[in-house]
Amino acid sequence: MTVRLLLAGGGTAGHVNPLLALADAVRDSAVGADGAEILVLGTAEGLESRLVPERGYELATIPRVPFPRRPDPAAARFPRDFARAVAQAERAIDAVGADVVVGFGGYVATPAYRAAARRGVPVVIHEQNVRAGLANRLGARTAAAVALTFAETRLRARRGETTHVGLPMRADVSALARRPDAGRQAAHDAAAARLGLDPTRPVLLVTGGSLGAQRINLAMAGAATDLTAAGVQVLHAAGRGKVDSVAAAAAAAGEDYHLVEYLDDMASAYAAASLVLGRSGAGTVCEQAAVGLPGVYVPLPIGNGEQRLNVRALEEAGGAVVVEDAAMTPDAVRAIVLPLLLDAERRGRMAAAARAHGVADGAERLRDLVLRTRRVARG
Repeated sequence: MTVRLLLAGGGTAGHVNPLLALADAVRDSAVGADGAEILVLGTAEGLESRLVPERGYELATIPRVPFPRRPDPAAARFPRDFARAVAQAERAIDAVGADVVVGFGGYVATPAYRAAARRGVPVVIHEQNVRAGLANRLGARTAAAVALTFAETRLRARRGETTHVGLPMRADVSALARRPDAGRQAAHDAAAARLGLDPTRPVLLVTGGSLGAQRINLAMAGAATDLTAAGVQVLHAAGRGKVDSVAAAAAAAGEDYHLVEYLDDMASAYAAASLVLGRSGAGTVCEQAAVGLPGVYVPLPIGNGEQRLNVRALEEAGGAVVVEDAAMTPDAVRAIVLPLLLDAERRGRMAAAARAHGVADGAERLRDLVLRTRRVARG
């Protein structure tokens, strides 16, 4: 019988990428069987409005209805707006005939969870961060199952199953993570060739996500020539609209400093890199641990502190070095990042620790949980 799912999540890559990885895992496993029908519930403003159709899935949209934080006109409108969003989510459930609703947090998740309860459809929640967001904390009260990216996350399904599945990752990154030791050097050499890098010399990958991280960019600009003078190659994705802040320093550092706005092929960047310098969002930490890439992480010092929590266990396992945002300066690059790049033995130990800590099959684990929940619900 056809598997019918409503996947709810969006806004940021942290919600959209795991959602799409699950969709792909369900779709691929259904080939040759009875097939799968998947509808994604998101917003018209978030990344999902572009990424979901590009991946070949249908997107149904509902308005963003943030929970009110203060008494203002938006708070007065909230009951009406939330009820409308729930009604639209119910129509999406009916449209696909959902057997299960899978939520990834964000603005659309809470209306989807409420709509599922009204329709009698079981909910599976995937929480990406160590510190769970509000939508998933509310949803866990009635969810059939909760899947955790990080084992230490304290979120639990009050009435159902809670399990650690890791982060569902893009297929190319997951394939790299599962590559046996015997094939990793070949993958490294091929990726370096694609990116115009010398596979025999260390490569520092610098990334702050699609929007970049200006604190890291400025620190790199101040230490660029020190890195390349030491024989290090730099692959630096500065972020949309942020190349100018590094361009002059990169040019002065010479041809070994490869500055781009954005990297589309992150699997190749991971395979080519010796060390990564970046933020510690859940996706970043989980992907880099799974592929065995040692990292220097600079947690974003805003929000609820989730980025510092996301990297804590990896740091304790020996796969990461953490530098606080205020301390990320050119001197920190010279004192912390550069010595690590030149110490292959230490990087090897960190890589082994990271890989042992990471989860390569998060998409399949979550898929199996969703299908198991479906079987239980159907009796």
